Amino acid sequence: MMNRSARAWGRGSCVLLIGLALAGCSKPLLSAKEPRSQYSRYDLVRGQYAPQYLEDPFGRRVPNLRGRLIARD
Repeated sequence: MMNRSARAWGRGSCVLLIGLALAGCSKPLLSAKEPRSQYSRYDLVRGQYAPQYLEDPFGRRVPNLRGRLIARD
C-alpha cells in the first residue's frame, strides 16, 4: 500500500501536468501578422522579406528556414 505522502505527490504531479497541458493550449503571444523582429520592416521595405512559412509540394505548411537564414546584401 502507498502511504499518504506518496499519494499526495502523485495527485500533485497529476494536477501539475494537467495545468501545463492546459497552458499550452492558449493562443500565442504574437500573431503571424505582426513583425517577427526589429529587422522585418527593414527587409520588407527593401524587398528582401522572406515569408515565415512555405507550402511544400504535398500542401503542408513548413517553416521557411533557408529563405530566412540566407545572407543578404
